Amino acid sequence: MGCPQDPDLTESDVFVTLPGGADDRAEGSGDESSAGAREIADAVECLANLWSLAAQEAAVRLSLHQLRALRTLEAAPELNLTGLAERLDIGLPTASRLCDRLEAAGMLERALHPRNRREVQLRLTGQGRRVLGDVARRRTQALAGVLAHMAPPERAALVRGMKAFLRAQGEAPPRPPQTP
Repeated sequence: MGCPQDPDLTESDVFVTLPGGADDRAEGSGDESSAGAREIADAVECLANLWSLAAQEAAVRLSLHQLRALRTLEAAPELNLTGLAERLDIGLPTASRLCDRLEAAGMLERALHPRNRREVQLRLTGQGRRVLGDVARRRTQALAGVLAHMAPPERAALVRGMKAFLRAQGEAPPRPPQTP
């Protein structure tokens, strides 16, 4: 079973071309972890495509940034604009425009902080919660459809592997940003 494809996506939408012409799939040293990393990277690309397609089939189509903003506000209710911008790693003007669009769509509301009237809190509306629920249901259904094609021992191994990955990722020291 191959990756689900979005007819509107081209290879340039999926792979990033770097200066010098190489794509973002790293050349490995040939060792087992590099080979495994390449295989996992391919699977992650398929999962990201599946995730994106499921989100785009929701009743309300959201951009990736809009969806990330709503999910961030769901996880950290009543953030202010600065907090949202920091968590999304975007600038304040970009965060403000993003919130303007989400507010106009009825998915988020701004309210004065009850103890600090100079601060504005961002809150999900019922509509915002419904949209997130719809996207989550569609993503779960899409993933369940793929998992149904796996044998039970393969599914169990995948779950164990994902748990191990999360533990290892949490234990790994943060990598400093690389400069070109």
